Amino acid sequence: MPLTKDEFDSIYAKVTRLTVEVLIRTEDGVLLTRRGIEPCLGQWHLPGGTVLFGESLVDAVRRVARDELDVEVAVGEQLGVIEYPNLLASGYPGWPLGLVFDTRIVAGVPARTEQSEHIAYFRTLPHDVMHDQAVFITGLGLATPART
Repeated sequence: MPLTKDEFDSIYAKVTRLTVEVLIRTEDGVLLTRRGIEPCLGQWHLPGGTVLFGESLVDAVRRVARDELDVEVAVGEQLGVIEYPNLLASGYPGWPLGLVFDTRIVAGVPARTEQSEHIAYFRTLPHDVMHDQAVFITGLGLATPART
């Protein structure tokens, strides 16, 4: 059962929040969504979400892909970890730790949900990608940094 906003804020202001990040890449680039909810409303990001109590990491990745993109994914290897110091510095009351998983779509076509305003694939990142994710994506050589 999801936490209320007050419960979420109370808990995750005190402990690290484990999240999964869904990395989908094709010949068109890395899939990002423009956030339709806080935090980081309006910024591009990798779809991701909190791992629920008792949920396996693979199940969390599949759930996030369904909830945020309306697709089914095959979950591949874990590509790394994203820490979010810039999110914390911006006033977000928590410290997410994101485990990034390589995935591929096996059913469906990415579609907008209440959590995303737009969906697009990028080879060159836009300027308004969540900073900590942009560092990770470009560090793996999956996309080039935003053009200046």
